[in-house]
Amino acid sequence: MPLRPFTIDPDIARAETLPAEVYHDPAWYALQRERVFARSWQMVRGAERVKAPGHLLPFTLLEGCLDEPLVLACGDDGEARCLSNVCTHRGTVVCEGETHAHGLRCRYHGRRFALDGKMTFMPEFEGVQNFPSPADDLPRLPLERWGPLHFTALDPACGFDEWIGPVRERVGFLPLDEFVYDAATSRDYLISANWALYVDNYLEEFHIPYVHASLSDALDYSTYRTETFDWCSLQLGTTKHAAEAFALPPGHPDEGTRVAAYYWWLFPNLMLNFYPWGLSVNLVQPLGPERTRVSFLSYVWDATKREQGAGAGLHRVEMEDEEVVEAVQKGVKSRLYHRGRYSPRREVGTHHFHTLLEHTAH
Repeated sequence: MPLRPFTIDPDIARAETLPAEVYHDPAWYALQRERVFARSWQMVRGAERVKAPGHLLPFTLLEGCLDEPLVLACGDDGEARCLSNVCTHRGTVVCEGETHAHGLRCRYHGRRFALDGKMTFMPEFEGVQNFPSPADDLPRLPLERWGPLHFTALDPACGFDEWIGPVRERVGFLPLDEFVYDAATSRDYLISANWALYVDNYLEEFHIPYVHASLSDALDYSTYRTETFDWCSLQLGTTKHAAEAFALPPGHPDEGTRVAAYYWWLFPNLMLNFYPWGLSVNLVQPLGPERTRVSFLSYVWDATKREQGAGAGLHRVEMEDEEVVEAVQKGVKSRLYHRGRYSPRREVGTHHFHTLLEHTAH
């Protein structure tokens, strides 16, 4: 059955939500994989380890969805580069494990590449015309760093600065280079639901007092609000307790506001949750039309504040979210449900997400 196009009215008061089939139809999932995720910025985990010349770190970009083989290679100049990990001769994966080497060599037919991706040698290719050419080099992807995080993209729909810019401007006062990854409090969650349902739930304010009793106590729901930007949105979580708020510098846009959390979502699948103790990254990784892996990654700045305010008890909040999102996944498959409506006050972020999906997926 061909996909039925949908529109999201830009006026939230008139708009209807995503059609139900977008959340479970394999055809919609396949379309989003190519038009949304293959054109998006994605986080590269472990990139901070690649420092010394010759360090090679193969990885799979958005494993379970894009499954693109890539490799980080640190050159003699100390610069880390993101390269395709597929040999330009016959398509073999070149680097098969983390190592240190002076270059890359394909074990299938011996083709060699420098650490910047340039092909340097190919045996028994005498007489081949117009060889070598730039097409024989390993394709190079952008590699961007922001604080402790690294990102790359296959064919990004927007520039990195355009994508991350609003976040950088709002939380740039934090010493991000001092944030340290904490493996002990980082973990993965597997959810029986579509990736977009998880994002929907994250972006709407509506469910907080109904689903998250402890979080609702920590936040001032009456002043909680969402701001939208071209490729991201911010939920500003405020608190009534000064001890649980950020110490904002003079002249900050939120000066005078008791901010307990900056909840940033970046299209399509990244959440950056800033608390006074540091950063909790939520990386949403689609595994199928009704299967999602969410990685919670902790970057700690002030460990003494881990159990204070909105940044405490994150595992409990996740369990509460999982239950409700999995229940919605069952509901959207009903023959009697098609589309819903938005709360103009509380579902601004979800409406914004849906307009971006409409724009990129058609």
